[in-house]
Amino acid sequence: MENAEEKILEIVKTTLEDGKAEDVVVIDLKGKTSIAGYMVVASGNSQRHVASIAEKVFENLKKSGYKSSMEGEEKADWVLIDAFDVIVHIFKPEVRAFYNIEKMWQSAANLRKE
Repeated sequence: MENAEEKILEIVKTTLEDGKAEDVVVIDLKGKTSIAGYMVVASGNSQRHVASIAEKVFENLKKSGYKSSMEGEEKADWVLIDAFDVIVHIFKPEVRAFYNIEKMWQSAANLRKE
């Protein structure tokens, strides 16, 4: 049986795929930090696309009974969704390249392209 963390991750990945998010990367944080079990990083091709994807992820988590909080949706260059067991970052490509959070976490965690 899947635990909540795995179910949340599946909802996030499916929603990102359905929303045509680009460059989806899942970072396994288990045993590396206590902030979450997974971090998911994805890109949208415009502010509208980023906002749309983020809103869908937030809605689908809520529909499935999982609490989360969202920040950055007003500007939508970088939206953070904290689903407690899974942290989701959705960026415009140039903002993602600037912050390069995958590189920051890659030495501490296992990175996998979805």
